[in-house]
Amino acid sequence: MKRLVLMSAVLFFAGFASGQKYSTKTGNVTFEASVPLFEDVYAKDDNNVVILNADNGEMASVSVVKNFHFKTKLMEEHFNESYAETAKYPKSTFKGKIANFDKTKLSTSPQKYTVQGTLNFHGVDKAVTSAATIYAKDGKIYMQGSFMARPVDHNVTIPKMVTKKVAENVKVEYNYVMAKQ
Repeated sequence: MKRLVLMSAVLFFAGFASGQKYSTKTGNVTFEASVPLFEDVYAKDDNNVVILNADNGEMASVSVVKNFHFKTKLMEEHFNESYAETAKYPKSTFKGKIANFDKTKLSTSPQKYTVQGTLNFHGVDKAVTSAATIYAKDGKIYMQGSFMARPVDHNVTIPKMVTKKVAENVKVEYNYVMAKQ
């Protein structure tokens, strides 16, 4: 599986052949689809692969969907088998650009940016806009942000018996510490 992810990442990031690169293989992505009065629907992936072209603000990321871990194994099993269908759709990707990004203007003070791009989850591409905070420190670029995603927009079917237990809007948060390549 690691070989598949590595090959996918290499091909996915092929468009980033030139320019000053920053990347991480340990990006943190979480999502929450909790509803009040029911069990928390929260998962975390600490192995998100991200690359940023610091010359033009283009970025891309790839997650192995099975890397999202839940509080309970049963919830994780249902997510992988019934909702995300990880055997059929093993990875999720994002490819986009940080609007008005200028590496020379980064400082240790966090600055707000807008990230726009395409999220592919469950085999479906969907335009995404995210508010992000970015700063530089000790030769690294720190980036964190969030956006909302809707399972229905990615053809994820939530069974009727649990629809009231899963939010219609899923909050996705990311936190990256990228080093120069």
